[in-house]
Amino acid sequence: MKKLIISTLCTVFVAMSASAQAPTEVNENWCGTSERMNARWNDPQYFDVLTNDALIREQEAANPPFVPKGTIYKIPTVFHILHNGGTENISEEQIFNAIEVMTRDFRKQNADTIEVPAVFDTIMGDAEIEFVLATKAPDGTCFKGYTRTQSPLTHEGDDGDAQVDAIRFGNDVYQGNWPSNQYLNVFVIADAGGAGGYTNYPSNWDFGDMSNGIWILHTQFGEIGTSGLSGGRSMTHEVGHWLNLPHTWGSNNNPGSGTCDIDIGWGGQDNNDDGVADTPRCLGTSSCSVVHNSCSNDDIDGYWTIDVPDNVQNYMDYALSCQTMFTLGQVDRMRTAITSSVGGRNNLWTPGNLTATGADGDVYLCETRFSADRTSICAGETVQFNDESFNSVTGWEWSFPGGSPAVSTDQHPSVVYAAPGIYEVSLTATDGSNDQTETKTAYIRVVPSPTDLPIVEGFESYTTFAGIEEWEVDNLNGNGFELESSVGLNSAKSARLLNHGQMSGSIDQLIASPVDLSNVASTLTFSYRYAYKRRNTSDGDVLRLKVSNDCGETWTIRNTRLLYIVTPDVQSSPFTPVSEDDWTTIHVTTINSTYFVDNFRYKFEFESGGGNNIYLDNINIYEGAPSDDLVVGLSDVENDAIAGLNIYPNPTDNELNVVFSMETPRDVVLKIQDLTGKVTQSSLVKAAPGRNQVFMETSQLASGSLLFRNPCGWSKGNPSVYCEINELKFCRETVNIMLAVFFAKFI
Repeated sequence: MKKLIISTLCTVFVAMSASAQAPTEVNENWCGTSERMNARWNDPQYFDVLTNDALIREQEAANPPFVPKGTIYKIPTVFHILHNGGTENISEEQIFNAIEVMTRDFRKQNADTIEVPAVFDTIMGDAEIEFVLATKAPDGTCFKGYTRTQSPLTHEGDDGDAQVDAIRFGNDVYQGNWPSNQYLNVFVIADAGGAGGYTNYPSNWDFGDMSNGIWILHTQFGEIGTSGLSGGRSMTHEVGHWLNLPHTWGSNNNPGSGTCDIDIGWGGQDNNDDGVADTPRCLGTSSCSVVHNSCSNDDIDGYWTIDVPDNVQNYMDYALSCQTMFTLGQVDRMRTAITSSVGGRNNLWTPGNLTATGADGDVYLCETRFSADRTSICAGETVQFNDESFNSVTGWEWSFPGGSPAVSTDQHPSVVYAAPGIYEVSLTATDGSNDQTETKTAYIRVVPSPTDLPIVEGFESYTTFAGIEEWEVDNLNGNGFELESSVGLNSAKSARLLNHGQMSGSIDQLIASPVDLSNVASTLTFSYRYAYKRRNTSDGDVLRLKVSNDCGETWTIRNTRLLYIVTPDVQSSPFTPVSEDDWTTIHVTTINSTYFVDNFRYKFEFESGGGNNIYLDNINIYEGAPSDDLVVGLSDVENDAIAGLNIYPNPTDNELNVVFSMETPRDVVLKIQDLTGKVTQSSLVKAAPGRNQVFMETSQLASGSLLFRNPCGWSKGNPSVYCEINELKFCRETVNIMLAVFFAKFI
């Protein structure tokens, strides 16, 4: 059989970018509450409600209820985590830390109060307000005080109400309204429309709707995880707004642009003061200078009889790194808000509501749960199990058939599995009075011993994927791959995923058992076939090939198929391949010596974008080391041996795609050459009839200036202009199969 050479003459252009990061600056728009409230102030209907609420507040301020010192108000709180699978899906530890920080700050238990100057030390206030995770949903479902909702809307913060609706109808605990007069709802998101967080002042607008909550970036939530020490005070700041506190300089978001006029009141676009007597009048600043004095505060407002600096350490100021206090006047204002009927704040802390929301301290074991750090391992490896039972657990009894130890009473045990197989795990948890058990069948998979090369997988030896050791199906949130017994490429079987009609964003994986690549000398070629047609012109399906050199503990992407780009055919009905022309052969040459180990693993990962069904077949893994004496020259190759030649992206970064079609099977050698003609990369692929695509990694090419070789005898001046795909086609037609590639490498 003749071998066909496709030489790619490589041109490299490097655009250098600075790697040093600029110092992080304070975001002047880190709170969006004032903007949100001032926008609503212009709504006539909202203005009417707001005016009535202001009158109610004035009446309650004039005749406050008798609240003796020492009355602690506990607020049932729910954190709604809105994520799309990224870092915004914060840990449970960060959630628990956030509520601890909130209570600490409102109870004046923060250690940094010692940094407050003496002039403000005597007016620091303990709000006597604490925040407790609710443990009962509106329908009585027991939960851990937080919900999780997966949606891309977490990154679309311009419409906070849409984010709330995504949570309302998509969270994992209770889908429906979480009334704002029963819960403090906090929406933890990735984008808040350019702000760090925002909320609503108390009002009867949309009374009881969960949208009367707090929006907060995950990067400004708590003091650990994706947030930090200064960011953790953002929640304290927003809860202050939720309890009727404006910024110290007034109800706008522009510190430094206010006036020193006295305008006692709580809202409105022209307000220049926060309406709290013991917070010194100020213009507002983001500086932590404790001697900064933007207004003269002697005796004009009836409280201060001496000139005092701005209270920059106030939680309602913008000095992020030194916030540490509320004043006594602010405490009075917040306690008035929490005891007011406006917005239903006065129902939150009642004994009946604390019981109904599970925030009364009467916790019990309501569900046994556990997880493992890995569920698919090689023989002899260790699995770390984690108890996730809630909300009160005092004892654990584990059962690990096939593991060592076989039983355990530890909360988070480690277990070694010595023999291949598929094993069950069981946990019985107790709170001392109640026991509950969770059993997961076929939970731990110990994969078979590695298979030697070559791999020729057509799925013909299986009747199902269920319960077999060779293939693992992981339908993370999709339909799952299954064995198709009547459709294949030149055979009766294949792996099929019914994606037509599947929810966009679903993830499905088909994971292979280990392969021994430890004896591969230099080059490995991985090929597979897939059949697919788009459902419509707006879908976005993606197929990825991931590989592992540690038996699946970590994975790296080696091939990404943007099916919505590379697939021209559209079929609105569910797709089933009917001929060889429906199949595309993919050649992956980017699996280098890093993966030449004895426990190499690979998996196919499909991310649904609302498209059509996909089929996989004929997976081949073989060692390919083409030698010069097996390669024929270009002049010996027929012009019609290859068709549809295309190269992309152009420019490219890290990965080069070569697409072509063959009429008959043929060995093809692809080479990348530098300016001197030196072959920097050579890959042998066994091209199949029909459409073929080869992935060649370019990250190993050296950076440098623009290089170009003119293989077609052109006398053009600028190679970056004339070495385009249309020119390549012309070149190919006139000089057999010779190929020129211009691409840029960016580092």
